[in-house]
Amino acid sequence: MAKAKKIIIVGASWAPFYSKLKKICKEIAEEKGLEFEEKIEDYMFLMKYGEKDELGGADIPQVFVEFDDGTIKHVLTKVPVAGSTPDFEAAKKAILDAVEGQ
Repeated sequence: MAKAKKIIIVGASWAPFYSKLKKICKEIAEEKGLEFEEKIEDYMFLMKYGEKDELGGADIPQVFVEFDDGTIKHVLTKVPVAGSTPDFEAAKKAILDAVEGQ
């Protein structure tokens, strides 16, 4: 089974909750001994690997995990919302689950 090698975040300074999500990704990468890569408004990457909306566009931020066999898995688009509040714990859990192969 492939092992997680890198956490990738694609975002922009203007994207909602981007800096907080980036911080979570960095912390998990450090904790798990993984590489961390930040891509700024890399729409070519998003078109290839990301989640697209009904018009074919891609929202940001999006988080991905790259595995040692070269596969890239989309993990999440934006921060989950619980009621009217961003749920950063749910975002963290989704990233951790992807890294741990769940």
